[in-house]
Amino acid sequence: METVRASDYHDIVQAEEPRISPDGEEVAFVRKVPESDDEYEATVHVVPVGGDEPRQFTVSEGVDSQPRWSPSGDRLAFVSTRGADDDRPQLWVMPTGGGEARQVTDVVGGVAEIAWSPDGSRIAFTQQVTEDDREEGRDTGLDGDEFDPDEPDPRVIDRKVYRAGQRYFDGKRSHVYVTDLESDDDEIRRLTDGDYDHVNPEWAGETRLLYGARRTGDPDDNIVIDVVEYDFDADEETEVTQTTGWTPMLAATGDGRVAYAYTPEENATLRQTEIEVLDRETGEVTRPTESLDRTLAMAVSPQWGPNNESLYFATPDEGEYAIWRVPGDAGSDPERVVGDGEVEAATVGADKIAFVRSEWDHPGDVFVSTPGGAESRRLTRVNSDYLDDRAICQPEEVRFENESGDEIQGWVLTPPNFEEGDEYPLAVEIHGGPHSMWSTSGTMWHEFQLLAARGYVVFWSNPRGSTGYGEEFMAALEGGKWGEVAYEDVMAGVEEVASREYVDDEDMYVTGGSYGGYMTTWIVGQTDRFAGAVSQRGVYELNSFYGSTDAFKLVEWDFDANPWDDYEFLWERSPTALADEVDTPTLLIHSDDDYRVPVNNAEMLYLMYKKNDVETRLVRYPREGHELSRSGEPAHVVDRLERIVRWFDGYSDHHDAPKALERGDDGLSAAEDDDEGDDKTESGEDDE
Repeated sequence: METVRASDYHDIVQAEEPRISPDGEEVAFVRKVPESDDEYEATVHVVPVGGDEPRQFTVSEGVDSQPRWSPSGDRLAFVSTRGADDDRPQLWVMPTGGGEARQVTDVVGGVAEIAWSPDGSRIAFTQQVTEDDREEGRDTGLDGDEFDPDEPDPRVIDRKVYRAGQRYFDGKRSHVYVTDLESDDDEIRRLTDGDYDHVNPEWAGETRLLYGARRTGDPDDNIVIDVVEYDFDADEETEVTQTTGWTPMLAATGDGRVAYAYTPEENATLRQTEIEVLDRETGEVTRPTESLDRTLAMAVSPQWGPNNESLYFATPDEGEYAIWRVPGDAGSDPERVVGDGEVEAATVGADKIAFVRSEWDHPGDVFVSTPGGAESRRLTRVNSDYLDDRAICQPEEVRFENESGDEIQGWVLTPPNFEEGDEYPLAVEIHGGPHSMWSTSGTMWHEFQLLAARGYVVFWSNPRGSTGYGEEFMAALEGGKWGEVAYEDVMAGVEEVASREYVDDEDMYVTGGSYGGYMTTWIVGQTDRFAGAVSQRGVYELNSFYGSTDAFKLVEWDFDANPWDDYEFLWERSPTALADEVDTPTLLIHSDDDYRVPVNNAEMLYLMYKKNDVETRLVRYPREGHELSRSGEPAHVVDRLERIVRWFDGYSDHHDAPKALERGDDGLSAAEDDDEGDDKTESGEDDE
């Protein structure tokens, strides 16, 4: 039995986007796996609910996503980059009874958020386009013409938020379109216009389409969303209601009820997201999730169940991501119907729920459950060959108290070759967010198991500020307590775990990404308990972060501050202010195209560490953004993992390895590539 390696990432299959067929007999899903060092293969597969093996539905060409059954089940729509010489995904439709897929769109902005009309005659979608694209008609069809827009030179910026993810907006806005599948040429019609974004199309009947519009005040500086209806018969748009939040997450019934997400606007990052339901006939608004002290999980949009009586939704819930059911009229409290792991996506059918769930012993498979959750069945084992040959360790749940008396949940993972009487180094992992939650699986499954396989006891937890434990717990960071509150909680867990006989409390390491990177560097500025640290894509200086991120409201709401009024307050709560207190060797990892936490934060901290003689190195990945660890180029994902392990190993008394600063490329998969220098850049060493 082999142990988990970083390079195993190339073999790990991800199951995504489950969609149950209208008759409840099959589930379509996306099977995604690394194809090369810089690309993934993503194809639509279909698995029978009755228990047979999945079959590949789409050809292995391009990247497929968003499988959607037609209302009758006779066709499956999906989005794909197949046949394109660029990365613009287009809409395709394929008969489910046999036949070839047909490309429906050839539009300049690519296709997203597809939704079938109830009668199956039309598909709504969104795309990102400029005003010029709209005026020239490129948003409704390129007609086979190649179009490669020039990079702006110079780039002129007028918006507060002008970039996100890994791209600049450059005048693009999201608009809603409908393609008529019964017309001779799949006629495409744009329903929206203007210099603001429209998202989340949801049919409310055969001739009525709902969507969200960010057009109130300055949409870059608030979270107000208009819920809008387009009536095809009247050819007009009407505002239905208004909500506040990150996305509307619309779910509509044919009798006029509309469910949507609602987050209170004041200090919104510290507040939980609820579901509100508007009855358009009576004007009554109910909040069916009000009695449940949990926030909605953004990965699973609320959906109406059979007969449109109940709503299904997901939340983080004490180390699990669960599916809940609640009557749409708020007639009773929500009931948890699916748990036991991390539900990552779900869809509700007439008599079944299909979902992807990862658990401690696998990184994710497709399951189905009865509507009430009484019975569930695993339909796929996409990583069976890999898992049959790997030693996978089961985490132990731990509950401990911080100095304030709060109970904190965490987990401990021991190495696969663990033996009583031996001592092992400790690796501490800290999640990002800060308002998120970790489980025993999800996107961290591979990294946790890898560190254990390398001989580390691994500890992770959900300190105050995390979701899944109620709004008071989540809001504990209010007033700028990012460092002090989580430090108390994480270190309480470290002391609890380090007191175990098998943990070498003189050989401990810490790592985390985003807010976890903030906490990693905050911790090494407070204590010398750790022999080494790896900080990834971290927020290190809050004033500069405020001025360069798309998430500046996080500073305004979590810290109740801004740089011009509260510069010193924010500086004192930044890890850069502690740079001269750090003795712990610290590796910094960042992505060049990270526009959530731009790389200037890492550049600043790196120079400060160097000036203060901290053993450090900065590793930067081109072509990557904030999601490097979850969806970056496969070779970069592997390289990042290997560098974390190498950094820890080099300072550990339990590993016979030189420091990473002294070992060149030894221990890196990329060392076998003659073009390694094109794949990343490093600072802080003379020998690479």
